[in-house]
Order: sequence, then C-alpha cells, then structure tokens
Amino acid sequence: MQQRRGIWYGVTAYVIWGLSPIFWNAIEDVPALELLAHRVLWSIPLLLLVIAVRHRWSILRHAYASRRTVVVAAVSGILVGINWGVFVWAATSGHIVDASLGYYINPLVSVALGVVVLREHLTIGARIAVGIAAVGVAVMAISIGVVPWVSLTLAFAFGFYGLMKKRPDAAPPIEGLLGETVTVAVPLAVVVVLLTANGDSSFGTTTTTSVLLALGGAVTVVPLLLFGGAAQRIPLSMVGLLQYLTPTIQLIIGVTLYDETMSGGRVFGFVMVWIALAVYTADSLRNARRARMVAGPVGS
Repeated sequence: MQQRRGIWYGVTAYVIWGLSPIFWNAIEDVPALELLAHRVLWSIPLLLLVIAVRHRWSILRHAYASRRTVVVAAVSGILVGINWGVFVWAATSGHIVDASLGYYINPLVSVALGVVVLREHLTIGARIAVGIAAVGVAVMAISIGVVPWVSLTLAFAFGFYGLMKKRPDAAPPIEGLLGETVTVAVPLAVVVVLLTANGDSSFGTTTTTSVLLALGGAVTVVPLLLFGGAAQRIPLSMVGLLQYLTPTIQLIIGVTLYDETMSGGRVFGFVMVWIALAVYTADSLRNARRARMVAGPVGS
C-alpha cells in the first residue's frame, strides 16, 4: 500500500513538472525575472503553512542553529534559484526542448560530479554512459553552432544543488527548501518593490495574471512535497526511472504545442543522451540486483 502510494506521489510530481511549461506560458508576457520573483515569494507562505501543520517549528529552529546549515542553505538557494530562473525563461522563450534535454542530462551530470567531487566509484557501465552523453552534447553544439547553455545550466545547477543536499549539515528537506527560498527571496523582493514603485509590476494588472503569479508558489512547492513523499516510500532506483517522465513530457509539449524545431544535430544529441540513459539505467538495475542477491543470504 505504501509503495503504491509512493509511486502515485512520484508520478504526480513528475507529471506536474513536465506540464509546468504550459502553466508558465499562460503568463509568458510577464518578464522571466518577475516570474522567478513571484515563484519564490509565493512559495514561502506555503512552506511556512506546511511546517505549521506538521508542527515542525522546533526542527526548523534546531536546523538553523548551525552556521554551516545556514551557509549550505544559502548556496543551495542560489543554485536552485538559477535553475528555476533559467527554466522559467526557457519555458516562456521557445526553449522548452532545450530545458527537457537539461533534465535528461542531469542524472549523468550528477554521476560525474559524484566521481569528481565526492570521489565515488564509477562502474564501467556508468563511465560509458557519461562518455556517450558527452559526445552527444558536443556533436549537438558543433552541429547547431551554439553551446546548449540552457540544457547545461539546468543540468549542472541542479547537479551541484544535489551535492549540497548531500552534505551532513544540510537541513531536512522542507526546512531546507524554506531556507533556500528565503535566501533568494531577499534580492527578488527588491525587484518586485522596484517594479511596483515604477508602475511596471505585472501583479495587479489583471485578475488572471495576479492569480497565476500567486499560484506559481503552489506549482513550485506541491511537486517537491510529493517527490519527498515518493522518495520515502519507494526504492531510489524506481525514483530514478520515474524522473524521465518530466523531460519526456516537456519534449513532447515543446515540439507539439509550441512548434519548437528538432534539427538533425539536436535529434542526434537527444538520441545519444537516450542511449546513455539506457546504458546507465541497465547498469544501475544490474548492480542493484547483485546487491540484493548478496544481501539476501545474510538477512535470512
């Protein structure tokens, strides 16, 4: 029962993330920086509400009693802020396909960062997968004449964000996300104030725009909470497989709903990344199966 609920939590989270470009395009006339500002600012009251409902005030106070935790939250906030900002810009500027590629690449970037930064052991299958993905991205950059900076920024920003969340002095997920949003909320609040003072604020221009800007907080927080619930209930390998729902949905949306083009070089890059992901997934499942076979007799 718990696993089934976890699967539904995970699927729902990844589907929301996958469909999110449609939401952001509904308010594409709002500048990306202002979209990011409202996305962050409206997330804070929602997170405070969750903490209040779950009676986690003492956990929040304890978490941020450490200066190291504050620093981790600040750095994580900058990284996730970059990720959110670039994604919002990409979703509203005709680069949804590039964003989807970024989230396809992200797991492989995380693997590479784990080896380089954390000195984790990399299996032969994982090395092959990272190499194939690197070739695909390189060929894509050469063929289209431009480095796919949207894809790489999203992948590496979220990859480094994952590294920060692995630190032992990182706050628990909900409290950590609150600290991260508060970090980037300060400069973004200044942006909103200046826009309002100059009469350039989009909030309040129409009821629809105002409501959608406010809902940006829910679009940000709800899938993160669902993802957290899924991670607690289902194996990490299953979470890893489900995560490909998001870029797949985004790719389909970008090509079918918003008429984004798939040039030959871009198609080649995607195919190479898909092959890399297939190799990496098969290698991960094989290693997990071996680990279970080794652990089986011990636990019996």
